[in-house]
Amino acid sequence: MRVVVLGATGNVGSALLRSLAGDDRIDEIVGFARRAPSFSVPKTVWVTGDIRTADLATLFDGAAAVVNLVWKIQPSRDRAETRSVNIDGTERVLDAVRRSKVPVLVHASSLAAYSPGPDDPLSRVDETWPTGGIASSFYARDKAAAERRLDALEAELPSLRVVRLRPGMIFQRSAAEQIRRYFLGPFWPSPLVRPGFVPVAPVPRDVRAQVVHADDVAEAYRMAIVSPQMVGAYNVAAPDPLSPRMIAETLGGLPLPISSRQLRAIADLTWKARLQPTPPGWVDLAALSPLMDCSRLTALGWTARHDGQSTFRELLDGLRDQAGGPTPPLLPGGRTEQIRTGVGGD
Repeated sequence: MRVVVLGATGNVGSALLRSLAGDDRIDEIVGFARRAPSFSVPKTVWVTGDIRTADLATLFDGAAAVVNLVWKIQPSRDRAETRSVNIDGTERVLDAVRRSKVPVLVHASSLAAYSPGPDDPLSRVDETWPTGGIASSFYARDKAAAERRLDALEAELPSLRVVRLRPGMIFQRSAAEQIRRYFLGPFWPSPLVRPGFVPVAPVPRDVRAQVVHADDVAEAYRMAIVSPQMVGAYNVAAPDPLSPRMIAETLGGLPLPISSRQLRAIADLTWKARLQPTPPGWVDLAALSPLMDCSRLTALGWTARHDGQSTFRELLDGLRDQAGGPTPPLLPGGRTEQIRTGVGGD
């Protein structure tokens, strides 16, 4: 089986290659990325390019499955750039899948694709919950828009097996510096991220965060590739959502009562001042997104080997140690470049 993985060097892609390399049914992995890493992965051939310009149809020729992980979170201040990858790039992938007659497409959707959750914040939604996104989040709007493109492709090609995975926040130690660059920025004081050093944590009392370890998400992607019975959408998250108290306890402090509105105002002010790269729509996404019911995936045998709190702790340890990985997106550093390009404007 030949599998093409688009966005193979990122947080999920790096974990997925590890998972696929250990599966005897996979003969060859084509790892597609803008910049090739300097290390080798078993069974993997690296191909460099940009999904906006590359000859994807030729790349997909003869593939048993295509996995599209390509997505842009930054630059958050340049919507033309992010949309050109997230929406236009997705359309190019779908068109190449169509022309190359690829039998299986696995698409990286997200919890963010869902419309605001039910009135009861502790109730969980399954995969039938509306996918209209959160209006104030460009990330959520683009994830929802990509789902509409998939709807159209499925209607056009009923023989194509399309799998959409909708994970929560994906963490692993080696992605800590990438996550710091994407969401926290160059002024984040990494050495201070240690249990007990921060006495209080300003976490909105209405937020319940669903996280999942990158290795567990990778297992879900591997299953989607090799399991013919997997069709449609699947929620992916550790079973225990992080409450404000759990987040504070992981930091070694106490929760500081704050509303999402207050945190949003802080995010808006600091984003406009170019102190950090995360626009306020991300706060709305955290506050309004529903909790997911993952029983559709667990019924097929998937289990989260990492619980939510240990996954979050692994990220915090990585942030403290400024940990990175061996691929270009995961390499540590980049603070000077972020400042030079305007924090969120690179």
